[in-house]
This record gives sequence, structure tokens and C-alpha cells, in this order.
Amino acid sequence: MSSFTEFLPTLNACLNGVSTLLLSAGFICIKSGKEKAHRGCMISAFSVSVIFLVFYVLHKILVKGVHTSFTGDGIWRDIYYIMLATHIVLAMAIVPLVLRTLTLAIQGKHEKHKAWAKWTFPIWYYVSITGVLVYLFLYQWF
Repeated sequence: MSSFTEFLPTLNACLNGVSTLLLSAGFICIKSGKEKAHRGCMISAFSVSVIFLVFYVLHKILVKGVHTSFTGDGIWRDIYYIMLATHIVLAMAIVPLVLRTLTLAIQGKHEKHKAWAKWTFPIWYYVSITGVLVYLFLYQWF
């Protein structure tokens, strides 16, 4: 395996971490009434997430779909697989949710955007955080 292929999981975890920070900043901005800053944070979080998705798919192509096995045991194994299962399901669900929420914001439909964001934000946040945790479980801690 090439060093680039081996580096991609680390890069992807960093991109997820940046996305988490941008989502946090965006949340703080909107709660503080800073709509322009919120918009910038959320568009940046979306952009970073798209870059993550490109590199994630590239990694899967380069390793021919082979996944890294989790080597932990006991309670850690249970925690990891529960987290992984919820991460995967919600990661698939978040794509259309983010696209819809972003579209409503761009269209200026702020009330609908806000209603969708109440569901989209916590799911996107969870997926972003658990993406980093999956990396740590697989490549750093076990």
C-alpha cells in the first residue's frame, strides 16, 4: 500500500475534525445573531465535508473496498460497533438532509431552513464527531 493511501484515513479524520469545529462555530454564530458569520461557517463545513467525501471514496477505491478490522475487545468492541453502525446509517442520511437545509438557506426560506436545521445539525454534528472517533479507535487507540 502506498504512503498516500496510508495517509488518507488521517487526512479524512482531520477533515472531519475541521468540519466539527466549523459546525460548532456556525452554531455559536447563529445563536449570537451573527448570520453572515454563520453562513460562512456552514458553507465552509459543507465544503470541507465534500472534500472529505471525495477522499473517503478515493481511499475505498485505492484499497479496493478492504476495510480495517477493529482489534479491541470487551466493552470497547461493543462501543465501537454500536458507534460505527449509527455513524454509517446517519452518514448516509445526512447527505440529503444537508443538501435540503443548505438549499432552503440559499433560497432565503429562513423559517423552513431553521426547521430543517433543527434535525440536520445534530445528525451532521454526530456524524462528524463519530467520524473522528472511528479513526481514533481504528488507527490510534487499538
